Amino acid sequence: MSHALMMRRTFFVVAVVCSLVPSATLGQQVRTTRSYETPTVAAQRLTDVSGSPVQVDGILNEDAWQVAPVAAGFRQREPNEGADASELTEVRVVYDGTTLYIGVLARDAEPERVIARVLQRDRIMAPEQFTQQPQFAGDDAVAILLDPFHDHRNAVVFATNPNGAEFDALLADEGREFNVDWRGVWRVSARRTAEGWSAEFAIPFRSLRYPNSNADEPWGFNVYRVIRRKNEEVLWSSWSRENEGFHRVSRAGHLTGLVDLPRAGLNLEAKPYLLTGASQERSLDGVDTDPQLKAGLDLKWEVRPGLVLDVTANTDFAQVEADSAQVNLTRFDLFFPEKRDFFLENSGVFEFGWRSFFEPPPFLLFFSRRIGFADDGEVPVIGGVRLSGRVGAQTVGLLDIVTDETTFPDEGTFEPRTNFAVARVQRDVGEGGYIGAMLADRRSAAAWNTAAGVDFSSWLAAVNLQGFAARTITSDGLGNDFAYRLAADYAGDRYGVNVGHLYVGPDATADMGFVTRTDIRRTDGTLRVTPRPRFLGIRKIDVLAFGQHIVRRDWVLQDWQLGPAVSPEWESGEALTVFGLRGFTRLDESFDIREDDDPAVAVTVPVGDYPFWQTGWFFNTSRARPIVFDSFAFLWWVYGGHVHSLSGNITLQPNANLSLALGYTRSIVSVPDGAFNADIGSARIGLSLSTRLSVNALVQYNSLDNQLSANVRFNFIHRPGSDLFIVFNETRGSAASTWHLDNRTALVKVTYLARF
Repeated sequence: MSHALMMRRTFFVVAVVCSLVPSATLGQQVRTTRSYETPTVAAQRLTDVSGSPVQVDGILNEDAWQVAPVAAGFRQREPNEGADASELTEVRVVYDGTTLYIGVLARDAEPERVIARVLQRDRIMAPEQFTQQPQFAGDDAVAILLDPFHDHRNAVVFATNPNGAEFDALLADEGREFNVDWRGVWRVSARRTAEGWSAEFAIPFRSLRYPNSNADEPWGFNVYRVIRRKNEEVLWSSWSRENEGFHRVSRAGHLTGLVDLPRAGLNLEAKPYLLTGASQERSLDGVDTDPQLKAGLDLKWEVRPGLVLDVTANTDFAQVEADSAQVNLTRFDLFFPEKRDFFLENSGVFEFGWRSFFEPPPFLLFFSRRIGFADDGEVPVIGGVRLSGRVGAQTVGLLDIVTDETTFPDEGTFEPRTNFAVARVQRDVGEGGYIGAMLADRRSAAAWNTAAGVDFSSWLAAVNLQGFAARTITSDGLGNDFAYRLAADYAGDRYGVNVGHLYVGPDATADMGFVTRTDIRRTDGTLRVTPRPRFLGIRKIDVLAFGQHIVRRDWVLQDWQLGPAVSPEWESGEALTVFGLRGFTRLDESFDIREDDDPAVAVTVPVGDYPFWQTGWFFNTSRARPIVFDSFAFLWWVYGGHVHSLSGNITLQPNANLSLALGYTRSIVSVPDGAFNADIGSARIGLSLSTRLSVNALVQYNSLDNQLSANVRFNFIHRPGSDLFIVFNETRGSAASTWHLDNRTALVKVTYLARF
């Protein structure tokens, strides 16, 4: 079958499936069992209220706040599920012809004990380590969830603390992805008061995507607060531990009263940038200096309500934070997260596949870091377009990027000019579910690779069912194969079960994605029991059992592992996880556990069957403390020897202006072919002079490469959405000397956001 014909048939099948599902079924709200009524609050239009307009100063003293309806009745999720919050929270919503205002009064009987050490942007929340769901950091804080399309799957999150620090993120597919790197244009101000603290959010409607309707259509709305000294979490809606939580967009409350919302004239944003600086790189002839002067442009146009077209030309990502150093002690590729702005907005739309825990993603059809990066270095991005958003009951995403041809003379490699294209569609099914399809195509004059598939997510009462099926093909015919996965997950309070089966064919090739390994039939399962004993200050104990079984397509055993874990969490915020595994792994091919051009230095693990034992721990002190310590260890007796890794990190945050994090990881390897140690040390320094002015520095040392690197970033937000960056990068190290200069870059970049 030809490449083009196969693609047409794939999307024809998807279209037929979508058309056969009745519209009423796709749109109906099939609510799971809920022990309380969905809360509702009405927004107050300012033209209906006499008095002064809202001044965003953190003090709720305007007339509008006095008459607006109140969202109250918050209940605890932790520590006492369903109990009234120990401190009262009141939330009000008003709006005018340009802006949505949200006022929060966070009352506290002991206002002097309110914790607020964060001032810098994007530090209020983070994805939870294991589930990737939203969790607060170490401060008292409040987060707002808005689901303007009321699609019960996707939402935007805004959060702040008593310092008025800004945080925004995107939630996709009921928490499947929590994109904390997305950045919107809005304002917030907060104040400590004699009653606790208060905050005012001002979110321009231009920064939100919502339906084109004059009717009073409800938005999904939720509010999440943490009272940090008590480690108390309270929510307005979705407070139950039984398959609920802030990430469950479908379980949010309702925001009504939003009528006659504005539509901008062109609804166009232009963001040009100017970059200047210089880079130095050591060569055989000495140090080569390369001055830089570069300009580019990003455009954003809301083609129709909820559907946004982004255009980027002469794209640059100089301000992006450096990757954390890692040592690869496995036979699989390392995985580094995406941090570039252009790929972050609506990135959840392009999610297809499976991300697991404690390992690189086993299978992703599309991974944006395949664009602009090659094995030997960065590749310039000429430009691209992206169309993403909502069309009726569908979420759609189209992406096309072109990278320039690049030569890496030191490595003797060449990357041709390449086009990357992605098409994605998801149609809502029931509450929080979808069926979808995706196509990813990478092609150059030398070769092409196309991957396409269909997937789904559905809620059957409290059980989430997920699955996908994908097909890959290549121009030389050597990468034509299949992959699929089926999984079920139940995440209750007292009990949890997760099972899944993944198949990846031996020739499956997704050049625009991330595939850890091929030729596998992999089955995973996890069982969890969570007692809450309430002794010795313990809040809960997760008792888990893990199991995994992997065979090749021909059913020859490759890996298995089985073992328990115990994870207590204390009322104070300390947490510990201890685990142990017994297993087996088979190597069909040898691999270098230490790579080096010198065969005498490289350490090889040969083909063979290897039983193993593994144990380890994760531990962290309470995030509420000014000094936080965390550590982890993986102790693995395998390959006829051992592979151990131990890590410790300490974070000091004496006040809102300064933070310091020191980390150290030692890996100890001893196998029959050789032994070595690998050390990674890091120091992060953050200086926040205001919510708009910050300096961050990251210094790292990798003993295996004898490499020392530094990344310093100065960021001044000179107006909302517009930045001044000063960036310095330097890498030193060689076999001869740690101080041997490898490369150095100093850049100044200015962006300016104009809205039309």
